[in-house]
Amino acid sequence: MHTHTTVEPLIDDEYTGEPPAKRLLAYLQDQRERGAKIVGTYCGYAPAELIRALGLVRASLCAFSNATIEAAEEVLPANLCPLVKSSYGFIMKDTCPFFAISDAVIGETTCDGKKKMFELIADRKPMHVMDLPQLPDEPEAIDDWAAAIRKVRRFLESVFGLTTRDDRIEAAIRETNAKSRRMNEIFEYAALNPPVIGWPELYDALFLAQGASGDDMAPILDGVLKKLETRKRDGYVYGPKGAPRVMVTGCPLGGDSLKVLHLIEEAGGVVVALDACSGMKPYANMIEEDTGDPVRAMAARYLKIPCSCMTPNDRRLTEMDRLIEKFKPGAVVDVVLQACHSYSIESIKVGKHVQGTHGLPFLKIVTDYSQSDVGQIRTRVEALLEMCRQ
Repeated sequence: MHTHTTVEPLIDDEYTGEPPAKRLLAYLQDQRERGAKIVGTYCGYAPAELIRALGLVRASLCAFSNATIEAAEEVLPANLCPLVKSSYGFIMKDTCPFFAISDAVIGETTCDGKKKMFELIADRKPMHVMDLPQLPDEPEAIDDWAAAIRKVRRFLESVFGLTTRDDRIEAAIRETNAKSRRMNEIFEYAALNPPVIGWPELYDALFLAQGASGDDMAPILDGVLKKLETRKRDGYVYGPKGAPRVMVTGCPLGGDSLKVLHLIEEAGGVVVALDACSGMKPYANMIEEDTGDPVRAMAARYLKIPCSCMTPNDRRLTEMDRLIEKFKPGAVVDVVLQACHSYSIESIKVGKHVQGTHGLPFLKIVTDYSQSDVGQIRTRVEALLEMCRQ
C-alpha cells in the first residue's frame, strides 16, 4: 500500500497539505516579507552557497508546465525543448510567481535553447549568464568556472549593493554539506528492499530543499528522518509486495513531466532512485571545506555534476553505477524531453552501459509536457515491468 494514503506526511510544517511548488513559494514569500532579496536560477550549476553568503535567497524558476507552451510557440520554434518553451511561456504570460518575486536572475550556458531564451528575457530583470566550461576534465576548466563564479559574485554585489567575505561562503558550504548529508540519509530509506519511502515524498523533500536554506531545512529533514526510522521499525512497506524497482534517469523532471513516474507506479512498479538534476544528483558529492579558497572549492564540486552538456560525460555512467549498486533497481528508464539533443544522443551510451554492464532492462522515453502520449508510455512501461517479473 502507498505511503500517502496510510501514514502521516513526512514533511510537517506550516505548509503541510500544499503541493511542493506552493510550499516553496510560501517559504520564499515569507523570506521576502522579512526583507530578503530573491535570486532566480534555472539550473543546478548556479552557486547556491554564494547566493546565501550574500544574505540572498535562491528560487528555482518555472519550467515544467504544458499550459505555457502555446504562448511560447508564438515566438519560439515548435520543435524546441518543452522545458525552454515552458520557461519562456511562463514569463510571457507573467504566470511564474517565482520569476515575479525574483530581484535578479542567473542563467548558465547548459544548452543552446536556454542561451538564446535568456537573450529574449534579459530586459525583464537584472540578469547574468554564467559561461559554463563543458569539458570538465580539462585542467583549465576549474580555473574558468571559478572565474565565472567570481564574476557572478561581483554581479550580485553590484545589483544588491552588498559585499560578502570568504568566511561567509565557507559557512554556506558547511550548511550545504550538512543538508546533503541529511538528504543522503533520507535516500537510504528508498534503497531499502522493500522501500519505506515513495518517490512523491522524495520529490517533495527534494523540491523544498532546493530553495530553502540548509538551516531552515535542518529541523524539517530531521523530522523526516525520525518518521522514516519509525516506519522502518514498524515494518512499513511502500508499494505493492514484490514490485519491480525502477531507477529513472535523464532530463530534469517536474510538474507535467512527472506523468512518467506516475505511470511507472500505476503499472505496478516502484521508483526508488531519481537520477536527475531535479533528483539526487545535487547531493552526490560534498564541497571540500576549509581549503582557503571557497570559490575554487565550489567550482570543483559543481563541475562534478554529470549533465549531458558536458563532454565526455563518463561521470554520468560512474554515478549510475553507484546508484545501481545502492538502490538495486530491476530496470532503468531514461526520460528524454523532445528536442533535448544532448540527452537523447547520450541515451545511446546509457542504454548500452545499463544493459551491457549491469544486465538490466532499459527503456528510453522521449516525451513532452502534454498528455498525448500517456497511453503509449503506459504500454511500453508495462512491457518493461513484465520483463522484470520474468
